[in-house]
Order: sequence, then C-alpha cells, then structure tokens
Amino acid sequence: MHENEQLIHKFYEAFAQKDFNTMSECYLSEATFKDEAFDLKGGKQIAAMWRMLIERGTDLGIEFSDIQVNNSIGKAHWEAWYTFSSTGNKVHNIIDAHFTFKEGKIFNHRDSFNFYRWSSQALGITGKLLGWTGFLHQKVRATAMSGLENYMARKEL
Repeated sequence: MHENEQLIHKFYEAFAQKDFNTMSECYLSEATFKDEAFDLKGGKQIAAMWRMLIERGTDLGIEFSDIQVNNSIGKAHWEAWYTFSSTGNKVHNIIDAHFTFKEGKIFNHRDSFNFYRWSSQALGITGKLLGWTGFLHQKVRATAMSGLENYMARKEL
C-alpha cells in the first residue's frame, strides 16, 4: 500500500474511532482545510475543528471508501451520519475529499458535498427553502467559523 494511502486510512480510521489527536497528526502544521462551512489555515485550527465536531457529534458514524493516491495528490469518498447539534435533525452527508501531500502528511484537504442536500437535512425547512442561496451558505460559514473561534477560546486551544 502506498504511504499516502496508509495516511488516508489512518486518518479515516481515527475519525471513525473519534480520535481527533491521531487525525491532527496526519496534517502538516501549515496545512489548509476547506469545505462548505470552514476555510481553515494551519494545523491548530484544523485539529480544533475535528475535535469540536467529534465532541458535538455524540452519535457520529462514518464510512470511507475509494481511496486513490499518488506521490502528491489523493482522493477519497466518505459518508457521515450524525445529529446536527443546533437543530437536533438527523443528517447523512456524502462527501468527496481531495488531498495534496507534502513530507508524508496532508498539506491541503478539500471536502466537497451538496450544500443544498446537507442544509435541507440539517436546517429543516429553512435549508429546504434557502439552501440554494448564497445568503444561507454565507450565514452557515460565518456561524461555523464563529463557533470554532469560540470553541478554541473556551478550550484554550
């Protein structure tokens, strides 16, 4: 197995076990992460995000598949099932991840998913009515980033 494939397996196996410390070890300190809610720079922010999501997602379950890598890039498919903490709604999110690697670690991580599908599940009627709008997307991003900043301040991370 390619070393970058081993790294991605290690990352998602740690995620499935809710081991945010091992997950954070998979990133370079200057790594970046981006998805529909977060745009993070640096291993510290990324580690805090995974820790926050794992702590809040008490019923979180994930599955991963289709890992493909080479020496510099990779991709994987993963799915998550959890209760969205702000609304109590059940979510099944389907995500495609893209990675770049440097020095045997994740340097860039980009998760993509259907925001409308996610917001319809997570936010209920609001997501169904407004999930296609840039307004709701920006509101979710602002709320997520603010929540992460508050979490980091509370945990002194």
